Amino acid sequence: MTVAQLNQAVGQLLERNIPSLWVRGEISNFTQAASGHWYFTLKDSRAAVRAVMFRGRAAAVGFVPRAGDQVEVRARVSLYEPRGDYQLQAEAMRRAGLGNLYEAFLRLKAQLAEEGLFDPAVKRTPVALPRAIGVITSLHAAALRDVLSALARRAPQVPVLVYPAPVQGADAAARLAVQLQVANARQEVDTLLLVRGGGSIEDLWSFNDESLARLVAASAIPVISGVGHETDFTIVDFVADVRAPTPTAAAELACVPRADLLGQVEQAARRLARAQQRRLELAAQRLDRAAAQLVSPARRLAHQAERLNTLRHRLAGAWNGPQGRRNARIGLLAQRLAHATPDLGRASERLAALARRLGQAQARQLAVRKARAEAVAAHLRALDPQHTLARGYAIVRDAQGRIVRDGSSLARAQELDATFAQGGARVQVLDPRSS
Repeated sequence: MTVAQLNQAVGQLLERNIPSLWVRGEISNFTQAASGHWYFTLKDSRAAVRAVMFRGRAAAVGFVPRAGDQVEVRARVSLYEPRGDYQLQAEAMRRAGLGNLYEAFLRLKAQLAEEGLFDPAVKRTPVALPRAIGVITSLHAAALRDVLSALARRAPQVPVLVYPAPVQGADAAARLAVQLQVANARQEVDTLLLVRGGGSIEDLWSFNDESLARLVAASAIPVISGVGHETDFTIVDFVADVRAPTPTAAAELACVPRADLLGQVEQAARRLARAQQRRLELAAQRLDRAAAQLVSPARRLAHQAERLNTLRHRLAGAWNGPQGRRNARIGLLAQRLAHATPDLGRASERLAALARRLGQAQARQLAVRKARAEAVAAHLRALDPQHTLARGYAIVRDAQGRIVRDGSSLARAQELDATFAQGGARVQVLDPRSS
């Protein structure tokens, strides 16, 4: 056999004899190719095996594994023939232990959702300007450093109280619940942050505890959860008033940045200064108007005397004015009447002149019409056929009464009627001739 034939036979042997199975191990050498395929090594303390997960299968996983993650992979055993290495072709992947833990997570989630603990209507909005912020987490957690750094940067004026409790381990959930109760009993903060960094489902399992979830939902202080990374979800995330994707994001949601508050104060100060300036300007205008209205008694008396004199003149004018207007109107009407009275002498002269012009126009019209009538009569006489016949002409018609104009149309012995100026005759053609 050739090497290729040998590898092919071994590959077929592996695929036929080893069924699809679940393999648990730790992820290492993880690579996500540009094609979307995943290449990684699955190892434990004593051995390692290469694995591949193609893009279609990887898209259904729901998370991107990282080096060091404990996972369970359902895979088929195959042989990569070009190198002769056997490998796992992964068909599904879940975090190690996810089977039982995830089922418990889903059961608790469904139960609390049915009770209404996830209802947005029961959630409260955290105070925008808290007098103090409480943080429930481990004193040794990196999440605490992230939260304190974010709060010191965004709102250094807000005090931060830490309620220490482990965030991982068998008694972590109970101790977290105790610190939550302590914070509610003291009422020394306005907002609580329940945070921890990322990890596997087992690492985050304390935040899936039913008792802790119920205490978070019943907390009198608004709770912001920031557990794990953006893709991690716990029961606490669903019952908290606000869910942040990371601990740093939880700190950012807990308060308004100091820079924003200072900006708002500066804007309010500018608005106040503008409003004060406008009020001062308005008061100055009112003062100017009031000063303008102040008049001395002597000036007021002079003004009143001047007004009294004006009224006296107006009264005199009102007494004498109507009589003068009536006289002027009578004179105007007399002039109009004089102009409107007719002049009989001038009218008689104009009537006589018009009568003469009428007689002259009538005579001219008669002369013109007589001349035209004579011209028409002469023209009619010139066109009279009888006048033409009197000059020696005759009108010749055939038997049908048609006038004969062409001698070539006549036939020998044809009878014709001839009309003269006086009488007529029936004639017979002896010798027709053409012109």
